[in-house]
Amino acid sequence: MSARLMISTAGSAKEARKIGKVLVEKGLAACVSVIPGVNSFFYWEGKLCQEGEAVILIKTESAQINKIINKIKELHSYEVPEIISFKIEEGEKNYLQWIKKMTKKG
Repeated sequence: MSARLMISTAGSAKEARKIGKVLVEKGLAACVSVIPGVNSFFYWEGKLCQEGEAVILIKTESAQINKIINKIKELHSYEVPEIISFKIEEGEKNYLQWIKKMTKKG
């Protein structure tokens, strides 16, 4: 299996939902879950920041990673959006097959 879980964040739930909808509509992701209301702490341009964000969980196939990165960068308001990917080592067989099926068109 080449299933992946990608994680990104957005400055608002509205922005996260927009990104998620586009990724699914274009067949780049089988499913996108948006988790609003998280607090993130990070340094940006030498300043400690605390921001409210929404987490974006993207279930996809490895073949779609570069397309997803490019699409998120195109739609995102951040200069440097968080976009990371994890290989899914194990999971429910039918769900993993569904991910593969849903992302073939992307």
